[in-house]
Order: sequence, then C-alpha cells, then structure tokens
Amino acid sequence: MSVLHLLAAPSTSATLAAGYELGHGRFVPSAAAVIGLAGVVIGAMALARPGHGATRARAIAALVAGLLSVAVGGVHGANAAGGLGTGNGLAGAIMAVALGLISMTVAGLALARSRRHA
Repeated sequence: MSVLHLLAAPSTSATLAAGYELGHGRFVPSAAAVIGLAGVVIGAMALARPGHGATRARAIAALVAGLLSVAVGGVHGANAAGGLGTGNGLAGAIMAVALGLISMTVAGLALARSRRHA
C-alpha cells in the first residue's frame, strides 16, 4: 500500500479489538464523559481541602470541565440518530451530561466553601 492510498482515505474510526471499532459517534461522548469524571475528581479534591491555596483554582477547573462535558454531551445527545444500543454514542452523551452536572455542583460547593474560609 502506498502513502497516497493512506492519505487519500483517512479512517474515522480506530480498531481497538477484533470486530470492535471506536468511531466518531462513540469517541466524542466518551471523551466528554472522561472530562466530566475528571471534573468530579478535581472538584472533590477542592471540596475536601477548603483551606489550601489551590482550592479556588481547582474548583474553577472542575466548573469548566463540567460545563464542557455538559455542552459536548448535550449537543451530541441531541444530534444522535437512534436510541440506546445503536452505536451512536447516546449512552455516553447521557453519562457526559450527568457527570458534568455533578462536577459543576461539587465545584459550586467548593467555591462557596472557599469564600467562607477566605
């Protein structure tokens, strides 16, 4: 296979295992869900340590991660053709929105607590 054949037909999916491909429909909401999960972890770290100097920065990072997760998951969920189990990433989009909302809630609590301790 020549280099021109590889450049002419770019693949939009990555083969992970035999018979399973992670295409655009599954990758985007999965990435948004991972960002939302990271926001939950960062927000929980900010909420657990309210007196430290990086609390406000962590809470803002968790808030931004949650907002990004909700936005990407919501747009993908609204545009997904088909229901759950069709491979269009609707379940990942729902998880991304849920984790993003949790992330923003925890970040809001951490921000409120950091203002109280400051």
